[in-house]
Amino acid sequence: MRATVMQGIRQPLSFTSVPDPEPAAGELVVKVARCGICGSDLHIVSDPAFGKGAGYILGHEFAGEVVALGRGTQGVAVGDLVSVIPLQSCGHCPACVAGEVAWCGEFGLQGGGYAEYAVTRPNQCIKLPQTLSLADGAIVEPLAVALHGIHMSGLKRGDKVLILGAGPIGLAVAFWARRAGAERVVIQDITNYQRERALTMGAHEFVVQPDDPLGSAERAIFGKADIVYECVGIPGLIEQSVKQVRNRGTILLLGLCSRPDTFNSFAMLSKEVRLVTSAFFTRSEYLEALRALEDGAVEPRAMVSATISLEKTPEAFEALYRRTEQCKLLIAP
Repeated sequence: MRATVMQGIRQPLSFTSVPDPEPAAGELVVKVARCGICGSDLHIVSDPAFGKGAGYILGHEFAGEVVALGRGTQGVAVGDLVSVIPLQSCGHCPACVAGEVAWCGEFGLQGGGYAEYAVTRPNQCIKLPQTLSLADGAIVEPLAVALHGIHMSGLKRGDKVLILGAGPIGLAVAFWARRAGAERVVIQDITNYQRERALTMGAHEFVVQPDDPLGSAERAIFGKADIVYECVGIPGLIEQSVKQVRNRGTILLLGLCSRPDTFNSFAMLSKEVRLVTSAFFTRSEYLEALRALEDGAVEPRAMVSATISLEKTPEAFEALYRRTEQCKLLIAP
């Protein structure tokens, strides 16, 4: 099959041919229809801490058609159109039964979507309603990540929300925050590229971070934020968030920062700020994200800025390391 494959840490991806996957007992093969490029994919390629190297096939935001079943595989059928939950799990331990699949003893991040075919398990497959496209199935995962952040933050109707970063996760947080009844939703970024997408997704205001990032955001949100969602993942933004949140407010970390960061804990302590981290999602949150699309929400589709072929993926992937007008790229193998 054709695939786009890692060549090594900090090396460009390679478009090549690799053997077709064979499902083991209890597994299945999905013909990938759409796969999103995630910011964490950029981290995996650039940072050895993630433990991936030459030969690894990225891609955990994908949907497609079931085309082959391993021995004894149950719960899906050849021809089913599915969105794949990319959290590998056993499917039967207490964590899995509770829908908390990220805490399964067999947990791992599903890859393989940058290819024509990918192997997965039936407990990770969610059948797509007839009203949704396979492209819709590929954006459920980032929506679920953002929804989990909303739940972890304890957002209440009437809260004022500041979102740092206008990438797909920041935009998805705006969608859910507005849907949950936030009184004011403001996104702050360092460029103006995603302004229209941010407003479409639910932001009341979009602030480009000038020389006065604190004052500009405060004016847009009419005061300090009840909750600041840090959706970028670079050192320094926790310290900035402490200054932007109200006394006894909440900072919710969604941005993946693999570098050490320092901040003034006294400033946080003196305001009794609550610092919360959020990773992955539950099965019920994944289903809730899918239902939002099924119920007619069209805003999340605004995240998708382009659909590219596998052949174009290495070039497009490298371009994402720089700030461009692209947002969520979908690969169509």
